[in-house]
Amino acid sequence: MEEWIIETMQSMGEWGFIGILLLMAAENIFPPIPSELVLTCAGFLTTCSTLTRGQAIVSATLGSLLGAVILYGLGRILPVERLERLGFSQQEIEQASNWFNRKGKIAVLLCRCVPVVRSLISIPAGAARMPMLPFLLLTTVGTAVWDTVLIMLGAAAGASWQTAAGKFHYDSALILLVVFSFAVTLLPFYLLKKRKKS
Repeated sequence: MEEWIIETMQSMGEWGFIGILLLMAAENIFPPIPSELVLTCAGFLTTCSTLTRGQAIVSATLGSLLGAVILYGLGRILPVERLERLGFSQQEIEQASNWFNRKGKIAVLLCRCVPVVRSLISIPAGAARMPMLPFLLLTTVGTAVWDTVLIMLGAAAGASWQTAAGKFHYDSALILLVVFSFAVTLLPFYLLKKRKKS
């Protein structure tokens, strides 16, 4: 699987924006495709092609969003038994459902940095009929942070991007996402309070 992804990324380097978008959409729908490989390679491509880091982040986020919306739709219309026939593990779906049941809507944001669950969290969100607008907003924020961290890591590592992908720690990314989420949530309140004082 890893060799196929590397070969595909290298050959799709010519596709740039579209190639990354399609691979990230596929990564969301088929969790065995590791996003850390796709994204760090995308970061490396920004150092040796016309692709910019901004373009890589935007295309990766749009691809992730596309894949998440497809899984959200499947969660709304198909029972778990049918999803298993499509290749999704019952254990993985239950794990994502437990996250959603415990954390509620915020799980859609936080789980974007949890292996496998980051993709499958869209299924219980769809099954629970979570409103589309909050789902899209939380998914966009979570995936944008995840994509940015890994693409910047790949760009910094350069030709050693595979080594960087192998050493990447999910715990660090999860902490980063939690801190970022709190910052995004609390900043408007801080600015509003400051404005009232002035």
